Amino acid sequence: MDDIVKAAMLKWPQVPNCHGWLALGARGQWFMRDDRVQAAGPFPRVLGSRIEHTKLLEFIHRNYACDAAGAWYFQNGPQRVYVDLEVTPHVWRIAVADSGWAVTAHTGTAAQVTDAFVDENGRLFLNTDLGLGLVHSMDSGLAVQALEARAWPVPAIDQLRTVPAAELPQRFGFVLSPRPSA
Repeated sequence: MDDIVKAAMLKWPQVPNCHGWLALGARGQWFMRDDRVQAAGPFPRVLGSRIEHTKLLEFIHRNYACDAAGAWYFQNGPQRVYVDLEVTPHVWRIAVADSGWAVTAHTGTAAQVTDAFVDENGRLFLNTDLGLGLVHSMDSGLAVQALEARAWPVPAIDQLRTVPAAELPQRFGFVLSPRPSA
């Protein structure tokens, strides 16, 4: 977390949390969801405005974390901005074989693969030292090549188990749509 963010948290410890305004899509894209967008429907049915500003994305990535309840958030100065997740808290990008089939989160953080499985829709998930994530749709072919090459310490591609998508949040301890407790 940025030092300036830590200082703001100490200076203003009672800033209320924000819910429903930031979302992470299945391809690692961030979306702002203002009042109008939230009123139009839930995420991901209504996405919101895609964040494309490089410096803002870097700031979000450096300050993206998870609370004890499994709700992911962006620490924006003294305020926690909780994130609605389309699928998982991480979206993995896979590098080609020349780089050792490196796995990197949508935030740019490197990860070490510990398990792999598919859901009932055929989407590929990797569990890592950072937690669970969905393999980016554009990198599915590379991930299959890595599995076939036995590049990661996971079951062989023909032995991957199926885990229903609806079970992922509870099984892996994350919250898809964090909201304030009543």
